[in-house]
Amino acid sequence: AQDVLVYLFGESAVHLTLEGLGTVSVQELGQSVREALHIPDSAQDVFAFWLCSPLLDLQLKTRHQPYKLCRQWQDLLYRFTDASEEDISQDEPYLQFRRNVFYPKSKEQQIEDEAVLRLLYDEAKSNILSGRYPCDPEHWTDLGALALALDEGTGLDDQQFATVLREKKVSSYVPAHVAIGSGGLFSTLRGKSSRQAGLQQNLLAAYRKICTSVGNSPEPTQLLHQYLHTCHALPYYGCAFFLGEIDKPSPGILQRAKRKTVNVGICLEGVYVMDVKEKHVLLGLQFSELSWDHSYPEEEGDSHILWLEFDGEEDGTAVNKLLKIYSKQAELMSGFIEFCVELRSGSEGGAAAGPDGEDLQQPASQEARHKNGRGGRPRMLHRQNSVVCSRVHTLSTISYVDTGKEIKRLKPKRAASFFTRQTSAPAYSAVQVTESLEQG
Repeated sequence: AQDVLVYLFGESAVHLTLEGLGTVSVQELGQSVREALHIPDSAQDVFAFWLCSPLLDLQLKTRHQPYKLCRQWQDLLYRFTDASEEDISQDEPYLQFRRNVFYPKSKEQQIEDEAVLRLLYDEAKSNILSGRYPCDPEHWTDLGALALALDEGTGLDDQQFATVLREKKVSSYVPAHVAIGSGGLFSTLRGKSSRQAGLQQNLLAAYRKICTSVGNSPEPTQLLHQYLHTCHALPYYGCAFFLGEIDKPSPGILQRAKRKTVNVGICLEGVYVMDVKEKHVLLGLQFSELSWDHSYPEEEGDSHILWLEFDGEEDGTAVNKLLKIYSKQAELMSGFIEFCVELRSGSEGGAAAGPDGEDLQQPASQEARHKNGRGGRPRMLHRQNSVVCSRVHTLSTISYVDTGKEIKRLKPKRAASFFTRQTSAPAYSAVQVTESLEQG
């Protein structure tokens, strides 16, 4: 018998003692963890096991044997990361029990079990505080106030509220980059006290609003549902994240373009490219709005690339745009997208459909879906103040139009689109093969 630690979000872990650890599968391990956490069998599909480290996160399948994958971890790091040999030799994965990325949000919204909701809450809160889920001030203020109400109850007066924030720090309830602020050292020091006071005041106002709406003794599940409901409004909730780089717009003819680090989130709804530093969305596409492919390095020094193709507009002309994402995880991302598309199309027994088989895509209405879908040209994406909105104009993309001779950048040539991987080819309004290639 050997001891095993299965980590959870919220700095806790499940301690198990197992026999035959080397051959224990994820399915067998799941039963033991659910029993220890008092999770009903009806919720067995909500969570999955992940092998995680600072260098790589992988969701395991039920047939996988975690111990054997741990023994192969260095091989996986060489294949899917650009880490140095020294970093790879020192990296150690840990086993984590967390949300299954293929579990539909529509089903999650029906969960009532407090133990299950608490685990989902802990994970969502961690992603909010770390900035992995970018959100606007009104969202993280409400979420911070809900988290404080879950920790301390809804009966705090103003002085008690201030004491809690002082002891636990504001960073326990709002994203780290918000609590720390931006700018140089002197601006940070000069503005720290006023910023902290402003954050505290906003949190208190949101906390008072919550107390008024739920009363003095709300059920924990009520607050947990409110927290998760707010997170569900974020289109990238529940995504699996991959690390990559994109080209920055060229600063000048004689200057070499640099690259920007991005997180690529993929879930049942679509693909989201996020700026790691600025904590906002650069590009968000539902599967009906994109085609994709990945390419392997042709020569030494080349990169693995995930290609995303989507509709755009330049100077009033409808164009197709290509975004290159450089990443050794491009193959993983491409396979992940393909599997999500298959789930949504019902090839896996309708696993991606809601209780009545409805489409899980998230446009606000059928009208919005018709307007933005590939059935016709979508309205032009433009920059807004919200961190959730796409910032297509900040991307360095390749644009092509239907006036020219040929496309030389990618092979093989395709008549309607670079990529055959689409959710439904007939609905895709790609422009014809181009004669010229221009940098956007």
